[in-house]
Amino acid sequence: MSDDTQVPFLTQEAYDRLAAELEHLSTTGREEIAKRIEAAREEGDLRENGGYHAAKDEQGKQEARIRQLQALLKDAKVGVAPESNGIVEPGTVVTAVVFGDQERFLLGSREIAGGTDLDVYSEQSPLGAAILGLKEGEKTSYQAPNGKDIPVEIVKVETFTG
Repeated sequence: MSDDTQVPFLTQEAYDRLAAELEHLSTTGREEIAKRIEAAREEGDLRENGGYHAAKDEQGKQEARIRQLQALLKDAKVGVAPESNGIVEPGTVVTAVVFGDQERFLLGSREIAGGTDLDVYSEQSPLGAAILGLKEGEKTSYQAPNGKDIPVEIVKVETFTG
């Protein structure tokens, strides 16, 4: 496995979408939440002010998302989704028989999938780690958190087109 597997892969469209979200949260989003906190603060006793506490919680979640986006965008490898060549790689769409059921999913970051209805598995997940590098027709298995062995067969690997 190369070092690139630890670097998140993003399409240019996903990178642009996430950069726009970061810009909005860092500017308008922060201004809006600050106004809500100030308005709730003016209502009086902060110990019993549900609106204030809800706004502070939302602010914490928003700041966490800002930090997550900053780290992702700083480290991401931006480019075109890899041509599948029949090999499971981050950024490919995989059709596999998992524990007897056929599934179709994207291997990589949920951020890449954007508005698609594809399920997403990280290459660090038990399933993702087990199938990374496999070719169409190959079989493997991985251990589920409950200790059960889950058989997997790669049926098809496609280039992700968004």
